Amino acid sequence: MTAKRPRRMTWIAPALAFGLVIAHQIAYGSADAAQWTFGIGFVVYAAVGGLIADRYPRNPVGWLFCVIGVVFAAGDFASDYADRGGNPGATALAVFNTATGPTTLVILALALMLFPTGHFLSAGWRRAAAFVIAANVVLSLVLALEPGKLFANSGVENPLGVDAAAGLLHALADAGGLVLAATVLIALAAIVARFRAARGIERQQLKWLALLAVLGVAVLALLLVIAQFANLDTGTGQVAAGVVLGLLSMAPALAAAVAILRYRLYDVDVVINRALVYGALTALLGATYLGLVLLIGLAVGKSGFAVAVSTLAVAALFRPARARVQAAVDRRFYRRRYDAEQALAGLGARLRDQVELDALSRELRGVVDECLQPAHVSLWLRAVR
Repeated sequence: MTAKRPRRMTWIAPALAFGLVIAHQIAYGSADAAQWTFGIGFVVYAAVGGLIADRYPRNPVGWLFCVIGVVFAAGDFASDYADRGGNPGATALAVFNTATGPTTLVILALALMLFPTGHFLSAGWRRAAAFVIAANVVLSLVLALEPGKLFANSGVENPLGVDAAAGLLHALADAGGLVLAATVLIALAAIVARFRAARGIERQQLKWLALLAVLGVAVLALLLVIAQFANLDTGTGQVAAGVVLGLLSMAPALAAAVAILRYRLYDVDVVINRALVYGALTALLGATYLGLVLLIGLAVGKSGFAVAVSTLAVAALFRPARARVQAAVDRRFYRRRYDAEQALAGLGARLRDQVELDALSRELRGVVDECLQPAHVSLWLRAVR
């Protein structure tokens, strides 16, 4: 395959995904912002895959992201097409959608297991990937042959259902959740194992993925908390939640693009630090605000007064709370930097009272050795004439 041919092929997937999304919106879509957000997400996956494949054609992660974007876009279109029972081939397409449902998860799991190098971490993880593929292929066959209503279209009976083996097929289909859970757990375990073994650039690349994973968990937790105090079952609430989830679904693709293309790669530590600090600070101040509003409201009985006092209290707590959260994050996740800062602060305090040159030299060499752990430390003093 020539160098020019892969470059042309890398943009077929984004164009195809974009065409499927537009066709789906024209045929069955609406002005729903959440639906458009998910559609854009499919195009983002394909576009990121195209960028990676264009830069690193031998890395399968880019090609897998291309497939993910196209498969998700095609599945979304095919699902709505199959729901219209009068469409030609709707039943056959519903069977196909049901049988290939696990495929998208397998492709995403393989992309994560290969990220970022394009190679499995070891032969053991290659066998784990083979197990994931085989288990999901078996699950797809079971879903294709299971009698009864099709999962992809509950209003259609499976024309390929084997009634003679109904009991066995139903039991295997019920165990399908375990197969999907095992697929997710194996992919996550592969990422954790790779992160623990990684060094240098590869470790920085994996940090981008970890950052987006933490952000995703934080956003989902925030949505669950908001749902306890606000009604998300209304049209506006559902659309807002859907838009947030749609944007969140793009996170793995964007993390892969930044990590593999290495754009400002080493800034990730600063980003992670700020995300941890402000994420924890937001959760802490949010919980404090809600608690104060409830307590003051119950004590005084005036909601406006409770809101005003709680707002002022949270504003006053912001700076000290931020300092404490920053210190806690540094102690837990950036211990070496925290210890170095503490050592330098202690050195500065001691040097204010130190006038002996030899003692000053010993103090300085000791702090440098403790913070940086070099092979050798020397202190050169310029003679003053």
